[in-house]
Amino acid sequence: MTSTSAHLRVDWPHCDARGLCAEVLPELIHVDEWGYPVIVGGVTPELRQSAKEAVLVCPKRALRLLRDG
Repeated sequence: MTSTSAHLRVDWPHCDARGLCAEVLPELIHVDEWGYPVIVGGVTPELRQSAKEAVLVCPKRALRLLRDG
C-alpha cells in the first residue's frame, strides 16, 4: 500500500467551477453537479506530478497542493 504524502485543498471563495483540475487529475478530483471539485483522496507519490499540473491549470489559483505532516 502506498502512503499519502500530500493533499489538495480548494480555496472555495476563489474557485469558479471550471473543472480543469478534474480533467488533469480524474483519479483524485471529481466535479459535483455545479462543476465544483470534490477531492476524493490524498496525493500519492505516483500522482504528485499530475497534482502539480492540476494546480497550475486552475485559472483562479484556487487549488493548492499541501504536504502532509
